[in-house]
Amino acid sequence: MDSTHLHLILNHFPIIGTLIALGILTYAVFFKKQELSKAALVIIVLMAIIAIPVFKTGEAAEETVENIPGVLESAIEAHEEAAELAMIFMEIGGGMALLALIALLFPASLGKWKTTFLYLALAIGWVAFFLMARTGNTGGEIRHTELNGSVAQTSTVPETGSESEEDD
Repeated sequence: MDSTHLHLILNHFPIIGTLIALGILTYAVFFKKQELSKAALVIIVLMAIIAIPVFKTGEAAEETVENIPGVLESAIEAHEEAAELAMIFMEIGGGMALLALIALLFPASLGKWKTTFLYLALAIGWVAFFLMARTGNTGGEIRHTELNGSVAQTSTVPETGSESEEDD
């Protein structure tokens, strides 16, 4: 398995995993379920960690697809710019989730900040999710031209048959 495969396999985790974790965390915060909050925060931290190799393997994936006919440089650039912004928020959100988790696990050290960290992790997490989803969408547009409205030029092979145009 090369870096491109790794990129394509892992890129779904930070999007879907973060969405699931944020759904759980939103519920847990609303209904004050501390144990559920801890589980959701762990998932958010893991998704922030998984996002790092996804981002790092993006360059290799770019080199793999940039010379394929029909792949637009503008699509690659849009994906790269979206990924950079999403990574910033994903890592900040993961860091905030880690702080909230520490505050929940060790209330003597950061306990007075737990609510603040929890709400910040939730808010930044949702921003990170939407940015990651946008990044995934722009990544899909690189090879799935049906998503971006452009259709790659394909060559057509003339039909061969026993009938000629004169027979019509």
